[in-house]
Amino acid sequence: MSQSNYVKKVAIVGATGTVGTFIVQELLNLGKHEITAITRKDSPAINSIPAGVKIAKVDYDDESTLVDALKGQEALIITMHVQAPPDTQLKLVRAAAAAKVPFVLPNEWGCDMEDEAMGQDTLLGKSDLPVRKLVEELGVSSWIGVVTGFWYEYSLGFGTETYGMDWKNRTWTFFDDGETKMNTTTWPQSGRAAAALLSLPIEPEKPGSPSLSDYKNKFIYVSSFCLSQKEMFATVLRLTGTKESDWTITYEESTKRFQDAQARLFGGDRTAFPQLLYSRNFFKDGVGNFEARRGIANDILGLPKEDLDAATRIAIDRNEKGLKYH
Repeated sequence: MSQSNYVKKVAIVGATGTVGTFIVQELLNLGKHEITAITRKDSPAINSIPAGVKIAKVDYDDESTLVDALKGQEALIITMHVQAPPDTQLKLVRAAAAAKVPFVLPNEWGCDMEDEAMGQDTLLGKSDLPVRKLVEELGVSSWIGVVTGFWYEYSLGFGTETYGMDWKNRTWTFFDDGETKMNTTTWPQSGRAAAALLSLPIEPEKPGSPSLSDYKNKFIYVSSFCLSQKEMFATVLRLTGTKESDWTITYEESTKRFQDAQARLFGGDRTAFPQLLYSRNFFKDGVGNFEARRGIANDILGLPKEDLDAATRIAIDRNEKGLKYH
């Protein structure tokens, strides 16, 4: 097959953001793509974009700047904060269609948005579903949603609202019995997954071989670990030399945590969102264990098996330092 059967030119929004940093690094590591960072004209992020990445400055209120930046691109990766203005992605999708970009990886990078009920409960579906629908309605690009579950180092290190651990205060809150398994992915693995996906041939090179076209207007699922909170806890105990008796342990029903967070959020407390999001994914319906429900594409993408201890140490360090964001 000729080189034209592969994506060469990739544009990314959020190149210096939480997961965008890792995606850019893995694309650079592979050395197969020309990478362009799409950034606002006045963004300080321009100074953090690594060497080897082109920069296209845009004005989101002027669609022509977006179209110009995307002309000639074969894939657009969107990574942005979950609370970014909801119309930002829609503007990018329209511009991608106008520029005839074949593939768009929308701002998924998290829980399983194929489960529409869960999307409604977590409010994420309100912004994500219209994006995918618009791509399909415009009929020029195809979307591919990369589902990673929650980021492991971030989630374990964040605090009790997410995976239940507060290392500094030696407390752990288990949801239900603490035995519900959930797929979770490290930042580097998320980056490797995006880079490997965009390195697949666009069309199969031989019958039955994997290709990018297999995932047109579909989700692809990747993971680092499938763990329960109790398994995370056991890992932390082993790594830190602490005993269960050194910790204050509580148990809470995931449904009650969700309802409490919902009431707080709808009452105007935006800090309740992490609790709402995570507690919903720990429900007993198994929505967080997409490996069991959907299967994962780790082998297809050639993703490595990772070191749980190393990732857990990063999470403990983040919690120790009080790091909430990347």
